[in-house]
Amino acid sequence: MSTPTAPFAGRTVLRVGYGALQLERLHDRRGEAVALLRRAVELGVNHVDTAEFYGFGFANDVIREALRPEDGVLVVTKVGADPDPGGRMPLRLAQRPEQLRASVEDNLRSLGVDHLPVVNLRRLDTGPGLRPEGDQVVDLDDQLAVMTALRDEGKIGAIGLSSVTLAGLRRALPAGIACVQNAYSLVSRDDEDMLRLCVAEGIAWVPFFPLGGNFPGMPKVIEEPAVRAVAESLGVTPAQVGLAWLLHHAPNVLLIPGTTDAAHLEANVAASKITFDAAALAALDAVESRSSEVPIGPTGDKDRS
Repeated sequence: MSTPTAPFAGRTVLRVGYGALQLERLHDRRGEAVALLRRAVELGVNHVDTAEFYGFGFANDVIREALRPEDGVLVVTKVGADPDPGGRMPLRLAQRPEQLRASVEDNLRSLGVDHLPVVNLRRLDTGPGLRPEGDQVVDLDDQLAVMTALRDEGKIGAIGLSSVTLAGLRRALPAGIACVQNAYSLVSRDDEDMLRLCVAEGIAWVPFFPLGGNFPGMPKVIEEPAVRAVAESLGVTPAQVGLAWLLHHAPNVLLIPGTTDAAHLEANVAASKITFDAAALAALDAVESRSSEVPIGPTGDKDRS
């Protein structure tokens, strides 16, 4: 059985956390958003993933209102994009060092804190989503320099990477990397070598799109016959099987599924208690892996990581 907790940035967290992206769907029902986060805390969730560009700052505002210091929740944020309410997409890339610094300041302000314990640098090197162009093509070393400076100044604690390649992670290791957020699921296991490196280096693996993607052309875990068969045999949902497989697959996996529904939240947390026998695990491991490389152009669907 997978352990329900794991180390992350010097803390011990429940392996199923909460991703705050979907809170924007409750923009006109702020009380429900606050209540949902309070329910997450009641369930033991102590790892919340957010960003200033989630709902134009709405997610951070709700987190600031809902979470209390005594809750002991590790709030992880990310930089590399900023809100863009007037643009064709709801966000714009912000990869340049001065933009990364400004984004950190924005997150500090909207969360109402003077220190961000973990900040993910959202690269755009791999996986589904946008690709940088023009002055947004920035060398990783230049980005790590400003992130390290912010850490030295005490504004951030640990540094994470998102949508990074294996070569990029290896290059970044001397800077000290706490986690990697890449698109990864039972049906899209392109990054197996990177996952192994993270296990060896004690780096948390925090996959986004843990059940496959929302973009056209991306495979979905819940549609796999093997997943549905295992779910039926255990009396759980295909989504729970997909999440549980990730937890069983490697000890450093931390999940941040998002939802606006309290029952769905409870089901996600309960996935950490699901066990597989050898036959079920073998059937899931045998599912074909397909690429999650689905670049999205500047007029396409928005980046949902």
